[in-house]
Amino acid sequence: MATVQLKNIKKVYPFVSGEQKKKKKKADEPEKKKVNLQITDEGVVAVQAFNLDIADKEFIVLVGPSGCGKSTTLRMVAGLEEISSGELIIDGKLVNDVAPKDRDIAMVFQNYALYPHMTVYDNMAFSLKLRKEPKEVIDKKVREAAEILDITQYLERKPKALSGGQRQRVAIGRAIVRDPKVMLMDEPLSNLDAKLRNEMRAEIIKLRERINTTFIYVTHDQTEAMTLGDRIVIMRDGYIQQIGTPQEVFDHPANLFVAGFIGMPVMNMFDAKLIREGDKYFVELGGYKVEMDAEKEARLLKNNVQSQAVTLGVRPEHTDLCAADEKGISATVDVSEMMGSSVHLHVSAEGRDVIIIVPTIDMKGHYAIGDKVQFKFQGNVVHVFSKETDKNLEF
Repeated sequence: MATVQLKNIKKVYPFVSGEQKKKKKKADEPEKKKVNLQITDEGVVAVQAFNLDIADKEFIVLVGPSGCGKSTTLRMVAGLEEISSGELIIDGKLVNDVAPKDRDIAMVFQNYALYPHMTVYDNMAFSLKLRKEPKEVIDKKVREAAEILDITQYLERKPKALSGGQRQRVAIGRAIVRDPKVMLMDEPLSNLDAKLRNEMRAEIIKLRERINTTFIYVTHDQTEAMTLGDRIVIMRDGYIQQIGTPQEVFDHPANLFVAGFIGMPVMNMFDAKLIREGDKYFVELGGYKVEMDAEKEARLLKNNVQSQAVTLGVRPEHTDLCAADEKGISATVDVSEMMGSSVHLHVSAEGRDVIIIVPTIDMKGHYAIGDKVQFKFQGNVVHVFSKETDKNLEF
């Protein structure tokens, strides 16, 4: 129900008294880092140059490793953290100095944050009572939210009598009864077991279709990001690394960090050669040479990329075992993991640990530790990254 704009947002935590060292940094001294955060004369920089336009009713996911600044960004939107510089605009209104209660946002926390002495009904109704809404309006909104979340039967229970998944439903219900313009969710599923996480992901997808709200969701779990988000924002050390749809960041990672972070199992990386021959491009690894597809060649040509040593990325699902009469890259099996529909072969090749996903329907027998195999890949699935900048050379 609202657009959200973050314009050049920055968050700096100032040094507390006595924390900053008096010793000045020398001109040639490298930039100091502490828990992945940049340290400047102002203090510790948690979020740097954050720019993002969120459309009305869009579901945006901020994802990245611990300490990357995603929760800090969410808390700045909520008003729980002061914005050091930049502009936060919600529904066309600058809200940097607007109190959290006046921003028309609702937040779901990682630890549920329910009142233990109140029933589920009273927890969900609490914010509406503070607004002095009529009793009949409160009752209607609470029961509608409870029905959406399938917790009507728990309305008279206290939180301690509920499971983790049920408590999280109550926390979400408490947020949606307010009919907020923006719903903020800070790692809401991280305390649940794997089965409950899968169920709650599906519930959040259904919920999103039933309420007219803009969502900003924070997680360190790339599976959640890929399944929930219209777009995902990948962060590292306070900076945005890439913004795009789940498919875009999976198919076209902007740099080595994104390539290694998105996708499970992680992308295989190799030291390889990119070879340009006229308007054609090839990658060569361990004597195996393959031409890149026309779409990739066109992007490399546009950037006038020349022959060079590169980091080559190939996803495990795009890595194939060779037939006996085919030429490929030699490898030695280290571990064979049966995953049901597929086998994950962990092999050693070209001085790297490599994962090959083999569908069980294509298995030609059992692979034991020490077995020699060969693998290959096609030119349409390779990614080439600069050795100097780590950036994808296609973009």
